[in-house]
Amino acid sequence: MKILVCISSVPDTTSKINFTADKSAFDKNGIQWVINPLDEFALTKAIKLQESQGATVTVINVGDATTEPVIRKALAIGANDAVRVNLDPKDSYSTAKEIASVAQNGGYDLILCGKESIDYNGGSVPGMVAQLLDQPFVNASVGLDVNGSEATAVREIEGGKETISVKLPAVIAGQKGLVDEKDLIIPNMRGIMSARTKPLQVVEPTSSEVKVQGVSYDSVPPRASVKMVSPDNLDELVRLLHEEAKVI
Repeated sequence: MKILVCISSVPDTTSKINFTADKSAFDKNGIQWVINPLDEFALTKAIKLQESQGATVTVINVGDATTEPVIRKALAIGANDAVRVNLDPKDSYSTAKEIASVAQNGGYDLILCGKESIDYNGGSVPGMVAQLLDQPFVNASVGLDVNGSEATAVREIEGGKETISVKLPAVIAGQKGLVDEKDLIIPNMRGIMSARTKPLQVVEPTSSEVKVQGVSYDSVPPRASVKMVSPDNLDELVRLLHEEAKVI
């Protein structure tokens, strides 16, 4: 079985986010980059299938050369090889199109990814990949079993969980719960050393078509000051909500 795992390079959650002076782009200076956490759940699941079913695991990233340290970390975690599409992604469509092109030519049985990246939170790439490949798609999966040519995925729905069976090849987008957090793999020295010699293929993009163009970026407004009101002083609370907050 061949598995393709899509990974994004995203800012560490502790990074301070700034934009350029003209607010036209994200300021990358001083940012620590990591594997998108939801993609890391998908990667760990792929490594488990590698161990239990002898699967080969390829990671793919759409990005420029600055993403290679993150790709090497994925290789240190246990992926067999990697593909980097040499493109600075501008929107979900261009990213999905490049992933689909690599997947179509690679003959993968299963494509795993996080349901969204934590930087833009678009959540549209996995579904677009499935549509472009005309493959079954299960989103927000919290469980996955593969048996021969069939995959059984579990996803959370309002009031419970839903179990879905699909024929491979298929695209599965996972989230927290796809594997236990305690099972997430921290690369050891042996993994880090072996990652240096694992194949990392760089391919040029198939298209420059972009559907969405970012116009400008704005930081989240600073949090307003807070007034503390004693739980015994309900009249004052009502007055503030009515006269200052103007919500009642």
